[in-house]
Amino acid sequence: MAGTQLPGLLNLPQLLAADQQSHKSPKSCIFVFQYGGLSQLDSWDPKPHAPADLRGPYKPIATATPGFHVGELMPNLAAVSDKYCVIRSMSHRVPVHNVANEMLLAGSSSPRRDSPALGSIITRLQPAHENMPSYVWLQKFGGGAAPAESAWLSGGFLGTNCSPLLIGERHTDNPATPGFRPTPFASAPELTTNRLEARRLLLQNTTTTSTAPDPAATRLQELQNRAFTLLQSNAAASAFHVDAEPEHVRDRYGRHPFGQNLLLARRLIESGVRLVSVVAWMGLAPNDRFVSVETWDMHGNAGIGIFDNGWNGLGWALPRADASMATLLEDLDDRGLLDSTLVVMAGEFGRTPRISRGASAIGRDHWPNCYSAMLAGAGIPGGTVYGASDETAAYVRDRPVSPEDFGATILATLGIDPRTRLSPDGFTLPASEGQPIFSP
Repeated sequence: MAGTQLPGLLNLPQLLAADQQSHKSPKSCIFVFQYGGLSQLDSWDPKPHAPADLRGPYKPIATATPGFHVGELMPNLAAVSDKYCVIRSMSHRVPVHNVANEMLLAGSSSPRRDSPALGSIITRLQPAHENMPSYVWLQKFGGGAAPAESAWLSGGFLGTNCSPLLIGERHTDNPATPGFRPTPFASAPELTTNRLEARRLLLQNTTTTSTAPDPAATRLQELQNRAFTLLQSNAAASAFHVDAEPEHVRDRYGRHPFGQNLLLARRLIESGVRLVSVVAWMGLAPNDRFVSVETWDMHGNAGIGIFDNGWNGLGWALPRADASMATLLEDLDDRGLLDSTLVVMAGEFGRTPRISRGASAIGRDHWPNCYSAMLAGAGIPGGTVYGASDETAAYVRDRPVSPEDFGATILATLGIDPRTRLSPDGFTLPASEGQPIFSP
């Protein structure tokens, strides 16, 4: 089920020429990371007939799709089920956060140390055409569950040109914080365009030149040029100004970090960014103190039970995620962007069917054997469920989806042939070794 094949040795001008010849606009992607691992039983795959110590307190509710039910904390997504597909058969074997996150990022069960993230692959093969970054990351991973930065910030063997522009070094660095201004565009007012250009020329004149090719120096110069271009781009700067949105739109997305980051992601996609990754940090409930952005790692170890209303509980996090994600899908659709924008929501694994006692409250532990993910837009068949779990959502019963298959599906949906050769030598490794579960 391959898309348009792009030879792995094409350079950027050839890629752009090939794209123009195809008369097809590349698709974009918003990838939402439910960092920590969402409980499948309490969201996408409820099991109302399971024993009480497995099924949890939430009842299933009907969606707009006959026969398809989700957990009761997701009424908004239930109402727009015609816009997305739920995969109930995601599966791998690694219950360790940082490793599983690296697997999800790379679309591989055994990523190399220098494996590029899917976002870097997309950046290499479908870069943005305007004076915009190709790849933006909203809200930095944090805490002990974070994958190695080499797995998501470096670009891997594709190089730093394919790394994301990171917005949100700290948990307060997001558009829900009053006065937020993204760091790349936070230059002093006196730093005019003319002064920026003068600095660029000075930097070029002081850079050591050599007749011998130096890949590292070339990459550095490309990154410097990219930084100057972004600083001088009115389009890029304005795309980050979420406060330009009407108040009712901001309210609809939710005045919390996740809602405002999703709104920012929509603005960036609309402005020409190819891929925006969003960590689903849901913010703090009243009287909470900040511990981590690992919202969905609900062991009950932070003094908050999985079914509670604190930052690390489903009662707080899931209704906000539900409302914001449904708003994003409807907003993209209303603006004519959903057909060209793939929306992904997934975590590194799910949670154990059995409810257990954590250090200070009840929770569910790590469970990679069977969990759920959501795909929407860009031709994904809406109102569908792919795969099935067993009677307790513990193991896959039908059509397992590996990290490789999930990654290949994302690439193929965006019009990238997963067989495209991208390894450092140009021919050994494909972009993905998986099989797409849908035809593009």
